[in-house]
Amino acid sequence: MPIDPDVAIGADLGTTKFEWTSSNVLLYHLALGAGAQPVSEPELGYVLEDRLKVLPTFGVVAPNFRMFEPPAVTFPGIDIDLSKVLHGTQSITVHGPLPRDGQGVAQSRIADVWDKGKAAVIVQEATITTSSGDPLWTTTSSIFARGEGGFGGSRGPSNRQPAPEGDPVLEVEVPTLPQQALLYRLCGDRNPLHADPAFAALAGFDRPILHGLCTYGIVCKALVDNLLSGDVTRVATFGTRFAGVLFPGESLRIRAWRTEDGYRATATAIDRDDAPVLDETVLAVR
Repeated sequence: MPIDPDVAIGADLGTTKFEWTSSNVLLYHLALGAGAQPVSEPELGYVLEDRLKVLPTFGVVAPNFRMFEPPAVTFPGIDIDLSKVLHGTQSITVHGPLPRDGQGVAQSRIADVWDKGKAAVIVQEATITTSSGDPLWTTTSSIFARGEGGFGGSRGPSNRQPAPEGDPVLEVEVPTLPQQALLYRLCGDRNPLHADPAFAALAGFDRPILHGLCTYGIVCKALVDNLLSGDVTRVATFGTRFAGVLFPGESLRIRAWRTEDGYRATATAIDRDDAPVLDETVLAVR
């Protein structure tokens, strides 16, 4: 049985000890497109170590930064085909500014598994602390596994957020590079969906797609730069739902609306008639 919710839900995925350096942060920022204006002082804060600030979304990739194999989708009670998997949601809550280098301990578990009929949704949670137990950040993510539903589990909550109303306070266009996915895979995600055309075809795409987490980081950076004057320390939480794909080389249209706690945002693919890419995006600020 590919999915056994009785075994999967609550399963401890173990503890991972990891470390990172400013070089990892610099590579991550460059993989998001930072430095496109190399003489811009705000951009230099992302790409020069003597003034380096850390975009909070780096925390999502930091535990697996040195991964050199495609990510497995085999957990207790779960064994599914990688080609059927898409990223569903992602959020990170940071408990303070991320250091440019350091050590961390990640404790992960399967928080829930939902049966959507034609698909399964697998929710993971991770708590990252220092070696002495001080909190650094927490993450929650879900993956959407096509064709893996029907195992008799709970359908899970139906908590879709309504679309923002009124005029946005921000609308910007952000290009991506044709080689963006090839750069971003150096941050740890070697899923061939993002590099191998034959594998992408097995997943139903006519060419490799950009990593969802790359788009996630690009949008967070755009919001920080345009709404928070580049101050990464003001980010408390950044979360999104992956509503569609972006192909490397396409441009994003990012819109944002003010809320009581920060901002709501969307991202669409300009090159495909503003097809949804990210929605239900929430930036909570300090």
